[in-house]
Amino acid sequence: MDFVALSPYNPSLHLKDIVIYDSTLRDGEQMPGVAFSMNQKIAIARLLDEARVHQIEAGFPAVSEEELRTIREITSLGLSADILALSRITKNDIDAAVESGVDMVLLFIATSDIHLKYKLKKDREEILAMSLQALDYCKERGIKASISSEDSTRTDIEFLLRFFKEMEKAGAIRLGITDTVGCASPEAIEYLVSRVLAEVRTPISIHLHNDFGFALANAIAAVRKGARAVTTTVNGIGERAGNVPLEQFVASMRFLYGHDLGIDCTKLKNLSNLVAEFSKCQVSKNQPLVGENAFAHESGIHVAAVLNCPMTYECIPPEAVGNQRHLRMGKHTGITYIKRRLGEMKVEASEEQVCQVLLRVKKLGERSGRVSDKDFEKIVSEVMSAK
Repeated sequence: MDFVALSPYNPSLHLKDIVIYDSTLRDGEQMPGVAFSMNQKIAIARLLDEARVHQIEAGFPAVSEEELRTIREITSLGLSADILALSRITKNDIDAAVESGVDMVLLFIATSDIHLKYKLKKDREEILAMSLQALDYCKERGIKASISSEDSTRTDIEFLLRFFKEMEKAGAIRLGITDTVGCASPEAIEYLVSRVLAEVRTPISIHLHNDFGFALANAIAAVRKGARAVTTTVNGIGERAGNVPLEQFVASMRFLYGHDLGIDCTKLKNLSNLVAEFSKCQVSKNQPLVGENAFAHESGIHVAAVLNCPMTYECIPPEAVGNQRHLRMGKHTGITYIKRRLGEMKVEASEEQVCQVLLRVKKLGERSGRVSDKDFEKIVSEVMSAK
């Protein structure tokens, strides 16, 4: 599908292949109050696969027997996407991941001093030794493994570089930078990714939280500097303020940066709706791309222009992300849209009657904020039947 140029200033990125590994079923489910059933997880996984998402992080097998059974069920579906599972650097966790039948295990261990002191109560050398043992054990069990440093953005840079270099030598197929508490700026992420890639050749993944609202910007900053894999979640759900929203990152890459990830953007709205329903986390009406108001127009000036050419107030067609255009009536409605609607209703009205309809629409919009189709039909009927 071709689009009018979005902006003459949007850079075209010459990027290597970027892998999306979606964590809706794992980090997304860790959002307080969210618990997907097995059938719900399977439905989300199927739709992610239909959208051609590259990798699906199906869960954390060591959490419970039910979680393990669910992941095993997902791995048995024969999906095109690779199925991944999270694991601590312990044999029991790795065994559970292997038993679940996933394609790759995502090992993680905290590396920041604050986590080492207050959470793990271990020193740096212990963490390095345990991580190397975990990678060796993955080799013994015959499963591919990535390893991420939790709280990378608050980790001493020299220790972080040492950690990644040693994990690379030990055979990790991907090295993960994480902004666990969402405290990094795009400039910090660019610096960190650049420093790491100056020391290792293994592909870098990025896992970002949205505590300052920078997750999407940080993901773009990371891939611009060479990160090869990005964690996303549908609607950006997840711990605290959530993660990089799948729909925003994928659409930004394609429509703003000219980099098609091979993901079917027309499935994004359906994915958003399904995850919102199952998680009971309502999507904001003004949520970018997938919200009810993302392609909605009420202002008279806007509606008149959109009726002539939608691209006047839409940078992409709503259908590009599976959404729909909505022309609303309310306080800001203009006469052009009134005339259009009357024409659709095959109502022949005088200029005075059109003005009366418009006036009543505006007044009702001021009182209630919205004029429904039923409200409009009633207003038209009353104006046209008035003596």
